[in-house]
Amino acid sequence: MSTTWTAVLVASLISYGLKLSGYLVPARLLQHPVAARIAPLLPAALLAALVVVQTFSAGARLTVDARVVGLAVAALALVLRAPFLVVVVAAAATAALVRAAGWG
Repeated sequence: MSTTWTAVLVASLISYGLKLSGYLVPARLLQHPVAARIAPLLPAALLAALVVVQTFSAGARLTVDARVVGLAVAALALVLRAPFLVVVVAAAATAALVRAAGWG
């Protein structure tokens, strides 16, 4: 088996183990007022962190390229209340055009 498949299987087992360990958390911890306030905010925070990492990194380096322009267009489309598909297509098209123009 290749090292890639080994890594995929190990990551899958770890992920499943983490999900399974959630059942071991006592209910009193989940019902705590702080946990109840924070839990709904976690998905948005994690998604924002993922967007920032994917936009501003290239390997271990910080970078500014066409993805930043695409993100700016996506943010503008969201402010203008465009449908999600329009936001994604506009951002991707903008990044592609900026790359075709020679930047990034």
